Amino acid sequence: MIDLKFVRENPDVVRESQRTRGEDPALVDVLLEADSARRAAVAEGDRLRAEQKAFGKKVGQASPDERPALLEGSKELAAKVKAAEAEQNTAQAALDTAHRAISNIVQAGAPAGGEDDFVTLETVGEVPSFDFEPKDHLELGESLGLLDMERGAKVSGARFYFLTGYGAMLQLGMLQLAAQKAIANGFTLMIPPVLVRPEVMAGTGFLGAHSDEIYHLEEDDLYLVGTSEVPLAGYHSGEIIDLATGPKRYVGWSSCFRREAGSYGKDTRGIIRVHQFDKVEMFTYCRPEDADAEHQRLLGWERDMLAAIDVPYRVIDVAGGDLGSSAARKFDCEAWVPTQQTYRELTSTSNCTTFQARRLGVRYRDENGKPQTAATLNGTLATTRWLVAILENHQQADGSVVVPEALRPFVGVEVLRKP
Repeated sequence: MIDLKFVRENPDVVRESQRTRGEDPALVDVLLEADSARRAAVAEGDRLRAEQKAFGKKVGQASPDERPALLEGSKELAAKVKAAEAEQNTAQAALDTAHRAISNIVQAGAPAGGEDDFVTLETVGEVPSFDFEPKDHLELGESLGLLDMERGAKVSGARFYFLTGYGAMLQLGMLQLAAQKAIANGFTLMIPPVLVRPEVMAGTGFLGAHSDEIYHLEEDDLYLVGTSEVPLAGYHSGEIIDLATGPKRYVGWSSCFRREAGSYGKDTRGIIRVHQFDKVEMFTYCRPEDADAEHQRLLGWERDMLAAIDVPYRVIDVAGGDLGSSAARKFDCEAWVPTQQTYRELTSTSNCTTFQARRLGVRYRDENGKPQTAATLNGTLATTRWLVAILENHQQADGSVVVPEALRPFVGVEVLRKP
Protein backbone atom coordinates (compact mmCIF):
# COMPACT_ATOMS: atom_id res chain seq x y z
CA MET A 1 0.00 0.00 0.00
CA ILE A 2 1.07 3.57 -0.53
CA ASP A 3 1.83 5.86 2.40
CA LEU A 4 -1.47 7.31 3.63
CA LYS A 5 0.25 10.38 5.07
CA PHE A 6 1.74 11.05 1.62
CA VAL A 7 -1.72 10.81 0.05
CA ARG A 8 -3.14 13.33 2.51
CA GLU A 9 -0.32 15.79 1.84
CA ASN A 10 0.09 15.18 -1.93
CA PRO A 11 -3.27 14.10 -3.39
CA ASP A 12 -2.56 15.67 -6.79
CA VAL A 13 0.65 13.64 -7.14
CA VAL A 14 -1.28 10.44 -6.50
CA ARG A 15 -4.04 11.46 -8.92
CA GLU A 16 -1.43 12.11 -11.63
CA SER A 17 0.11 8.70 -10.92
CA GLN A 18 -3.29 7.11 -11.43
CA ARG A 19 -3.63 8.91 -14.77
CA THR A 20 -0.15 7.76 -15.82
CA ARG A 21 -1.24 4.19 -15.15
CA GLY A 22 -4.53 4.66 -16.98
CA GLU A 23 -6.37 4.10 -13.70
CA ASP A 24 -9.12 6.12 -12.05
CA PRO A 25 -7.85 9.26 -10.24
CA ALA A 26 -11.20 9.51 -8.42
CA LEU A 27 -10.08 6.57 -6.27
CA VAL A 28 -7.81 9.05 -4.48
CA ASP A 29 -10.87 11.02 -3.33
CA VAL A 30 -12.59 7.80 -2.25
CA LEU A 31 -9.52 7.00 -0.14
CA LEU A 32 -9.37 10.46 1.39
CA GLU A 33 -13.07 10.33 2.26
CA ALA A 34 -12.66 6.87 3.81
CA ASP A 35 -9.66 8.13 5.78
CA SER A 36 -11.64 11.11 7.05
CA ALA A 37 -14.59 8.87 8.02
CA ARG A 38 -12.32 6.46 9.90
CA ARG A 39 -10.59 9.27 11.78
CA ALA A 40 -13.97 10.71 12.74
CA ALA A 41 -15.16 7.29 13.91
CA VAL A 42 -12.01 6.81 15.99
CA ALA A 43 -12.42 10.25 17.56
CA GLU A 44 -16.06 9.56 18.44
CA GLY A 45 -15.18 6.16 19.88
CA ASP A 46 -12.41 7.68 21.98
CA ARG A 47 -14.76 10.39 23.21
CA LEU A 48 -17.42 7.90 24.25
CA ARG A 49 -14.91 5.60 25.96
CA ALA A 50 -13.52 8.55 27.93
CA GLU A 51 -17.08 9.51 28.90
CA GLN A 52 -17.78 5.93 29.90
CA LYS A 53 -14.67 5.82 32.08
CA ALA A 54 -15.60 9.09 33.82
CA PHE A 55 -19.19 7.88 34.26
CA GLY A 56 -17.91 4.67 35.84
CA LYS A 57 -16.09 6.67 38.49
CA LYS A 58 -19.27 8.66 39.11
CA VAL A 59 -21.24 5.45 39.64
CA GLY A 60 -18.62 4.21 42.08
CA GLN A 61 -18.91 7.39 44.13
CA ALA A 62 -22.72 7.58 44.06
CA SER A 63 -25.01 7.00 47.04
CA PRO A 64 -27.23 3.91 47.09
CA ASP A 65 -30.22 6.05 46.12
CA GLU A 66 -28.47 7.59 43.11
CA ARG A 67 -26.90 4.39 41.84
CA PRO A 68 -29.90 2.71 40.07
CA ALA A 69 -30.47 5.71 37.78
CA LEU A 70 -26.77 6.03 37.10
CA LEU A 71 -26.46 2.32 36.29
CA GLU A 72 -29.25 2.69 33.74
CA GLY A 73 -27.38 5.59 32.18
CA SER A 74 -24.22 3.47 32.20
CA LYS A 75 -25.99 0.77 30.18
CA GLU A 76 -27.09 3.33 27.61
CA LEU A 77 -23.56 4.68 27.37
CA ALA A 78 -22.14 1.14 27.02
CA ALA A 79 -24.52 0.56 24.09
CA LYS A 80 -23.32 3.77 22.46
CA VAL A 81 -19.68 2.69 22.91
CA LYS A 82 -20.45 -0.69 21.36
CA ALA A 83 -22.17 0.97 18.40
CA ALA A 84 -19.25 3.40 18.00
CA GLU A 85 -16.77 0.51 17.97
CA ALA A 86 -18.83 -1.25 15.30
CA GLU A 87 -18.84 1.96 13.26
CA GLN A 88 -15.10 2.25 13.73
CA ASN A 89 -14.57 -1.32 12.47
CA THR A 90 -16.78 -0.64 9.46
CA ALA A 91 -14.89 2.57 8.71
CA GLN A 92 -11.55 0.76 9.04
CA ALA A 93 -12.67 -1.95 6.62
CA ALA A 94 -13.80 0.68 4.11
CA LEU A 95 -10.46 2.45 4.46
CA ASP A 96 -8.51 -0.77 3.91
CA THR A 97 -10.52 -1.50 0.76
CA ALA A 98 -10.02 2.02 -0.60
CA HIS A 99 -6.33 1.94 0.31
CA ARG A 100 -5.68 -1.36 -1.47
CA ALA A 101 -7.51 -0.13 -4.59
CA ILE A 102 -4.74 2.35 -5.39
CA SER A 103 -1.57 1.10 -7.07
CA ASN A 104 1.91 2.24 -6.15
CA ILE A 105 2.84 5.80 -7.10
CA VAL A 106 4.59 5.85 -10.47
CA GLN A 107 8.07 7.25 -10.18
CA ALA A 108 8.75 10.63 -11.76
CA GLY A 109 10.31 10.17 -15.18
CA ALA A 110 8.51 6.96 -16.06
CA PRO A 111 6.63 7.24 -19.37
CA ALA A 112 2.84 7.44 -19.40
CA GLY A 113 0.68 5.18 -21.52
CA GLY A 114 0.25 1.47 -22.08
CA GLU A 115 2.18 -1.56 -23.30
CA ASP A 116 3.41 0.10 -26.50
CA ASP A 117 4.42 3.42 -24.93
CA PHE A 118 7.75 2.30 -23.44
CA VAL A 119 10.94 4.28 -23.99
CA THR A 120 14.02 2.47 -25.35
CA LEU A 121 17.01 3.38 -23.18
CA GLU A 122 19.72 1.38 -24.95
CA THR A 123 20.23 -1.27 -27.63
CA VAL A 124 23.07 -3.75 -27.08
CA GLY A 125 24.68 -6.13 -29.56
CA GLU A 126 24.31 -6.76 -33.28
CA VAL A 127 21.16 -8.34 -34.65
CA PRO A 128 22.34 -11.51 -36.45
CA SER A 129 22.25 -11.65 -40.23
CA PHE A 130 21.81 -15.19 -41.53
CA ASP A 131 22.67 -16.37 -45.06
CA PHE A 132 20.02 -19.07 -44.65
CA GLU A 133 16.38 -19.22 -43.59
CA PRO A 134 16.47 -19.30 -39.76
CA LYS A 135 14.37 -21.82 -37.88
CA ASP A 136 12.29 -20.86 -34.88
CA HIS A 137 13.09 -22.19 -31.42
CA LEU A 138 10.43 -24.90 -31.55
CA GLU A 139 11.67 -26.37 -34.83
CA LEU A 140 15.25 -26.22 -33.56
CA GLY A 141 14.32 -27.69 -30.18
CA GLU A 142 12.40 -30.59 -31.68
CA SER A 143 14.96 -31.40 -34.37
CA LEU A 144 17.84 -31.37 -31.83
CA GLY A 145 15.96 -33.43 -29.23
CA LEU A 146 15.78 -30.55 -26.74
CA LEU A 147 12.05 -29.96 -26.50
CA ASP A 148 8.86 -32.02 -26.73
CA MET A 149 5.68 -29.95 -26.89
CA GLU A 150 3.47 -32.71 -28.28
CA ARG A 151 3.96 -35.03 -25.32
CA GLY A 152 3.78 -32.09 -22.93
CA ALA A 153 0.29 -31.38 -24.26
CA LYS A 154 -0.60 -35.07 -24.10
CA VAL A 155 0.39 -35.27 -20.44
CA SER A 156 -0.74 -31.87 -19.14
CA GLY A 157 -2.57 -29.93 -21.86
CA ALA A 158 -1.78 -26.90 -23.99
CA ARG A 159 1.21 -24.70 -23.09
CA PHE A 160 3.05 -27.49 -21.27
CA TYR A 161 6.23 -29.16 -22.51
CA PHE A 162 9.13 -31.47 -21.73
CA LEU A 163 12.71 -30.23 -21.82
CA THR A 164 14.72 -33.27 -22.92
CA GLY A 165 18.38 -34.23 -23.06
CA TYR A 166 20.62 -31.26 -23.70
CA GLY A 167 17.57 -28.99 -23.59
CA ALA A 168 17.25 -29.79 -19.88
CA MET A 169 21.02 -29.40 -19.46
CA LEU A 170 20.94 -26.02 -21.20
CA GLN A 171 18.26 -24.72 -18.84
CA LEU A 172 19.95 -26.13 -15.73
CA GLY A 173 23.26 -24.63 -16.85
CA MET A 174 21.70 -21.22 -17.42
CA LEU A 175 20.00 -21.23 -14.01
CA GLN A 176 23.15 -22.51 -12.31
CA LEU A 177 25.23 -19.74 -13.89
CA ALA A 178 22.65 -17.17 -12.73
CA ALA A 179 22.74 -18.54 -9.19
CA GLN A 180 26.54 -18.47 -9.12
CA LYS A 181 26.66 -14.88 -10.36
CA ALA A 182 24.09 -13.82 -7.76
CA ILE A 183 26.03 -15.47 -4.92
CA ALA A 184 29.22 -13.75 -6.12
CA ASN A 185 27.37 -10.43 -5.83
CA GLY A 186 26.31 -11.00 -2.23
CA PHE A 187 22.92 -12.69 -2.65
CA THR A 188 21.80 -15.57 -0.44
CA LEU A 189 20.50 -18.43 -2.57
CA MET A 190 17.02 -19.67 -1.64
CA ILE A 191 14.81 -22.49 -2.91
CA PRO A 192 11.46 -21.20 -1.61
CA PRO A 193 8.01 -22.77 -1.32
CA VAL A 194 5.93 -22.39 -4.48
CA LEU A 195 2.63 -22.46 -2.58
CA VAL A 196 1.83 -19.41 -0.44
CA ARG A 197 -0.94 -18.16 1.82
CA PRO A 198 -3.47 -15.56 0.55
CA GLU A 199 -2.09 -12.79 2.75
CA VAL A 200 1.38 -13.20 1.21
CA MET A 201 0.06 -13.24 -2.35
CA ALA A 202 -2.11 -10.18 -1.61
CA GLY A 203 0.76 -8.48 0.20
CA THR A 204 2.91 -8.53 -2.91
CA GLY A 205 0.12 -7.01 -5.02
CA PHE A 206 -0.73 -10.03 -7.17
CA LEU A 207 -4.38 -10.44 -6.16
CA GLY A 208 -5.58 -7.28 -7.87
CA ALA A 209 -6.44 -6.78 -11.52
CA HIS A 210 -4.43 -9.83 -12.66
CA SER A 211 -5.55 -12.33 -10.04
CA ASP A 212 -7.03 -14.48 -12.83
CA GLU A 213 -3.45 -15.31 -13.85
CA ILE A 214 -2.83 -17.19 -10.59
CA TYR A 215 -3.56 -20.84 -9.83
CA HIS A 216 -5.56 -21.21 -6.61
CA LEU A 217 -5.95 -24.45 -4.65
CA GLU A 218 -9.37 -23.88 -3.13
CA GLU A 219 -9.38 -26.79 -0.67
CA ASP A 220 -6.13 -25.61 0.93
CA ASP A 221 -6.59 -21.88 0.21
CA LEU A 222 -3.06 -21.66 -1.17
CA TYR A 223 -1.74 -20.03 -4.33
CA LEU A 224 0.89 -21.30 -6.76
CA VAL A 225 3.46 -18.54 -7.31
CA GLY A 226 4.22 -16.99 -10.68
CA THR A 227 7.60 -15.80 -9.38
CA SER A 228 9.72 -16.46 -6.31
CA GLU A 229 9.40 -12.73 -5.63
CA VAL A 230 6.24 -13.69 -3.72
CA PRO A 231 7.66 -16.08 -1.10
CA LEU A 232 10.82 -13.97 -0.77
CA ALA A 233 8.70 -10.88 -0.07
CA GLY A 234 6.84 -12.85 2.58
CA TYR A 235 10.04 -14.27 4.12
CA HIS A 236 10.44 -11.32 6.51
CA SER A 237 6.75 -10.40 6.84
CA GLY A 238 5.94 -8.97 10.26
CA GLU A 239 9.63 -8.56 11.11
CA ILE A 240 12.05 -5.74 11.81
CA ILE A 241 15.15 -6.53 9.75
CA ASP A 242 18.70 -5.23 10.06
CA LEU A 243 19.67 -2.93 7.19
CA ALA A 244 22.44 -1.15 9.10
CA THR A 245 25.14 -2.58 6.83
CA GLY A 246 23.22 -2.21 3.56
CA PRO A 247 20.56 -4.03 1.53
CA LYS A 248 19.52 -7.57 2.34
CA ARG A 249 19.61 -9.59 -0.89
CA TYR A 250 18.11 -12.99 -1.72
CA VAL A 251 17.96 -14.92 -4.98
CA GLY A 252 15.22 -17.51 -5.41
CA TRP A 253 15.38 -20.56 -7.70
CA SER A 254 11.93 -22.03 -8.27
CA SER A 255 9.37 -23.38 -10.66
CA CYS A 256 6.70 -20.79 -11.48
CA PHE A 257 3.09 -21.12 -12.62
CA ARG A 258 0.82 -18.81 -14.59
CA ARG A 259 -2.64 -19.44 -15.98
CA GLU A 260 -2.09 -17.09 -18.95
CA ALA A 261 -5.84 -16.49 -18.75
CA GLY A 262 -5.79 -13.35 -20.88
CA SER A 263 -3.50 -14.66 -23.60
CA TYR A 264 -5.86 -16.80 -25.66
CA GLY A 265 -4.39 -17.16 -29.13
CA LYS A 266 -1.11 -15.38 -28.23
CA ASP A 267 2.26 -17.13 -28.53
CA THR A 268 0.71 -20.57 -28.74
CA ARG A 269 3.74 -21.95 -30.56
CA GLY A 270 6.72 -23.03 -28.48
CA ILE A 271 7.73 -21.94 -24.99
CA ILE A 272 7.41 -18.15 -25.07
CA ARG A 273 4.15 -18.15 -23.08
CA VAL A 274 3.61 -21.29 -20.99
CA HIS A 275 1.92 -22.35 -17.76
CA GLN A 276 5.03 -23.66 -15.98
CA PHE A 277 8.63 -22.51 -16.16
CA ASP A 278 11.74 -22.22 -14.01
CA LYS A 279 13.30 -18.95 -12.94
CA VAL A 280 16.08 -17.43 -10.88
CA GLU A 281 14.81 -14.20 -9.33
CA MET A 282 16.69 -11.55 -7.35
CA PHE A 283 14.94 -9.89 -4.42
CA THR A 284 16.20 -7.02 -2.28
CA TYR A 285 15.13 -5.31 0.95
CA CYS A 286 16.70 -1.89 1.47
CA ARG A 287 16.14 1.58 2.92
CA PRO A 288 13.80 3.65 0.71
CA GLU A 289 16.51 6.23 0.02
CA ASP A 290 18.74 3.45 -1.38
CA ALA A 291 16.11 1.93 -3.67
CA ASP A 292 16.90 3.85 -6.88
CA ALA A 293 20.59 2.95 -6.72
CA GLU A 294 19.70 -0.68 -5.93
CA HIS A 295 17.37 -0.72 -8.93
CA GLN A 296 20.26 0.21 -11.21
CA ARG A 297 22.40 -2.52 -9.63
CA LEU A 298 19.74 -5.15 -10.33
CA LEU A 299 19.54 -3.97 -13.94
CA GLY A 300 23.34 -4.19 -14.18
CA TRP A 301 23.36 -7.78 -12.91
CA GLU A 302 20.67 -8.69 -15.46
CA ARG A 303 22.76 -7.16 -18.24
CA ASP A 304 25.78 -9.15 -17.07
CA MET A 305 23.79 -12.39 -17.44
CA LEU A 306 22.55 -11.38 -20.89
CA ALA A 307 26.14 -10.69 -21.92
CA ALA A 308 27.03 -14.23 -20.78
CA ILE A 309 24.51 -15.82 -23.17
CA ASP A 310 25.61 -13.45 -25.96
CA VAL A 311 22.26 -12.32 -27.42
CA PRO A 312 21.35 -8.86 -28.75
CA TYR A 313 18.89 -7.00 -26.55
CA ARG A 314 17.41 -3.64 -25.70
CA VAL A 315 16.62 -2.02 -22.35
CA ILE A 316 13.24 -0.31 -22.06
CA ASP A 317 11.63 1.97 -19.50
CA VAL A 318 8.16 0.46 -19.08
CA ALA A 319 5.18 2.82 -19.31
CA GLY A 320 2.95 3.44 -16.29
CA GLY A 321 -0.03 1.61 -17.75
CA ASP A 322 2.05 -1.56 -18.15
CA LEU A 323 3.38 -1.62 -14.59
CA GLY A 324 2.15 -4.12 -12.05
CA SER A 325 0.25 -2.57 -9.17
CA SER A 326 3.22 -2.85 -6.80
CA ALA A 327 5.87 -1.36 -9.11
CA ALA A 328 6.77 2.33 -9.12
CA ARG A 329 9.28 1.89 -11.97
CA LYS A 330 10.24 -1.06 -14.15
CA PHE A 331 13.00 -1.71 -16.65
CA ASP A 332 12.79 -4.67 -19.04
CA CYS A 333 15.54 -6.25 -21.11
CA GLU A 334 14.16 -7.66 -24.35
CA ALA A 335 16.18 -10.02 -26.54
CA TRP A 336 16.01 -10.14 -30.33
CA VAL A 337 14.08 -13.13 -31.69
CA PRO A 338 15.16 -13.59 -35.34
CA THR A 339 12.14 -15.50 -36.63
CA GLN A 340 9.75 -12.95 -35.14
CA GLN A 341 11.88 -9.97 -36.21
CA THR A 342 11.20 -8.29 -32.90
CA TYR A 343 12.39 -8.03 -29.32
CA ARG A 344 10.78 -10.13 -26.58
CA GLU A 345 11.06 -9.70 -22.81
CA LEU A 346 13.68 -11.80 -21.04
CA THR A 347 14.19 -9.87 -17.82
CA SER A 348 12.23 -7.41 -15.73
CA THR A 349 13.36 -5.45 -12.69
CA SER A 350 10.94 -3.45 -10.56
CA ASN A 351 11.34 -0.91 -7.79
CA CYS A 352 8.33 -1.48 -5.51
CA THR A 353 9.41 1.23 -3.03
CA THR A 354 7.56 0.65 0.29
CA PHE A 355 4.34 -0.68 -1.30
CA GLN A 356 4.84 -4.41 -0.60
CA ALA A 357 6.68 -4.01 2.71
CA ARG A 358 3.91 -1.78 4.10
CA ARG A 359 1.34 -4.48 3.33
CA LEU A 360 3.55 -7.24 4.73
CA GLY A 361 4.79 -5.34 7.77
CA VAL A 362 8.51 -5.46 6.91
CA ARG A 363 10.42 -2.72 8.75
CA TYR A 364 13.94 -1.69 9.74
CA ARG A 365 15.30 0.68 12.37
CA ASP A 366 16.58 4.08 11.28
CA GLU A 367 19.60 5.86 12.80
CA ASN A 368 17.43 6.88 15.77
CA GLY A 369 16.25 3.34 16.39
CA LYS A 370 12.73 4.10 15.15
CA PRO A 371 11.02 1.43 13.01
CA GLN A 372 10.47 2.48 9.36
CA THR A 373 8.94 0.69 6.37
CA ALA A 374 11.52 -0.98 4.12
CA ALA A 375 11.65 -0.83 0.32
CA THR A 376 11.60 -3.96 -1.87
CA LEU A 377 12.89 -4.59 -5.39
CA ASN A 378 13.03 -7.61 -7.68
CA GLY A 379 14.68 -8.65 -10.92
CA THR A 380 14.83 -11.70 -13.21
CA LEU A 381 18.27 -13.28 -13.64
CA ALA A 382 17.34 -16.23 -15.87
CA THR A 383 14.21 -18.08 -16.93
CA THR A 384 13.01 -20.78 -19.34
CA ARG A 385 12.08 -18.22 -22.01
CA TRP A 386 15.78 -17.42 -22.42
CA LEU A 387 16.12 -20.71 -24.33
CA VAL A 388 14.15 -19.08 -27.16
CA ALA A 389 16.76 -16.34 -27.61
CA ILE A 390 19.72 -18.69 -27.16
CA LEU A 391 18.54 -21.23 -29.73
CA GLU A 392 17.43 -18.75 -32.38
CA ASN A 393 20.38 -16.37 -32.17
CA HIS A 394 23.06 -19.08 -32.04
CA GLN A 395 21.72 -21.38 -34.77
CA GLN A 396 23.87 -22.48 -37.70
CA ALA A 397 23.06 -23.25 -41.34
CA ASP A 398 23.21 -27.02 -40.74
CA GLY A 399 20.51 -26.82 -38.04
CA SER A 400 22.92 -27.04 -35.11
CA VAL A 401 23.14 -24.50 -32.29
CA VAL A 402 26.36 -23.15 -30.77
CA VAL A 403 26.26 -23.20 -26.96
CA PRO A 404 27.29 -19.82 -25.48
CA GLU A 405 30.79 -20.17 -24.04
CA ALA A 406 29.71 -19.35 -20.47
CA LEU A 407 27.23 -22.26 -20.51
CA ARG A 408 29.51 -24.92 -21.97
CA PRO A 409 30.93 -26.11 -18.62
CA PHE A 410 27.36 -26.85 -17.49
CA VAL A 411 26.02 -28.32 -20.74
CA GLY A 412 29.10 -30.40 -21.55
CA VAL A 413 29.25 -29.72 -25.30
CA GLU A 414 30.12 -26.75 -27.50
CA VAL A 415 27.53 -27.41 -30.22
CA LEU A 416 24.07 -28.96 -30.04
CA ARG A 417 23.54 -31.30 -32.99
CA LYS A 418 20.88 -33.72 -34.13
CA PRO A 419 21.04 -36.95 -32.06
